[in-house]
Amino acid sequence: MTGNLLDTGTVIGCPHGGRVTAATPPAGGIRVAGAAVATTAHRYVVTGCPHTVDRVPSPCTTVRWTADGTGITVDGAPVLLDTSAAQCFSAALVPQGPPVVQAAQRKVTVR
Repeated sequence: MTGNLLDTGTVIGCPHGGRVTAATPPAGGIRVAGAAVATTAHRYVVTGCPHTVDRVPSPCTTVRWTADGTGITVDGAPVLLDTSAAQCFSAALVPQGPPVVQAAQRKVTVR
């Protein structure tokens, strides 16, 4: 499995243009070039999503990531790669599409 390691400096958006950020900042863990490595232990929120359904606002509010089977963990939690499966959800927990990773820099290859 190959992918780019996500960290707190990675630019991630919802499929409608909202911004995804870690709501629970990493405490401890591993840092790469000063940025904490993203893991499944962190909660991710979406702000600024303009999505509507039949002219009724239905913005993305959270992202749920599914850990890859890489076996790479930080503080016991699987790391996130740009190839990790994820889904954005509305406040009513309606799936609204996968997030868009705009920039990831550190390559990880697992054999």
